[in-house]
Amino acid sequence: MGDVAAKLKIMPESVDTDLVGLKENLKNVIPAGAQLHGDIVEEPIAFGLKALIVTLIVNDEEGGTEPAEEAFVKVSGVENVQVLEAYRI
Repeated sequence: MGDVAAKLKIMPESVDTDLVGLKENLKNVIPAGAQLHGDIVEEPIAFGLKALIVTLIVNDEEGGTEPAEEAFVKVSGVENVQVLEAYRI
C-alpha cells in the first residue's frame, strides 16, 4: 500500500474565529496514521472569512481521510470539513 496526499478545506464558524488558535487545535488532533504536510494555509473566502487548507499524508486504505475529518469537525470553532483533493503519492 502507498500513501495518499489529501487536501482538506476547513471552514471556521465565523469571521471572529481565532485562526491562529484554530490552527494549533487542528494540529493537536491529527490522528495516528496521518501527518501534516507543510503549513496550514489561510484562503480568503468572502467578507473577511477565511478557510484553512490542510494537506495531510494518509495511508492508502479504505476511509483514509475519515478519521482526520471526524477529528477536525469536533474541534471548537470548526463549521465543516471538506476534502478538496486526494491523490496517490
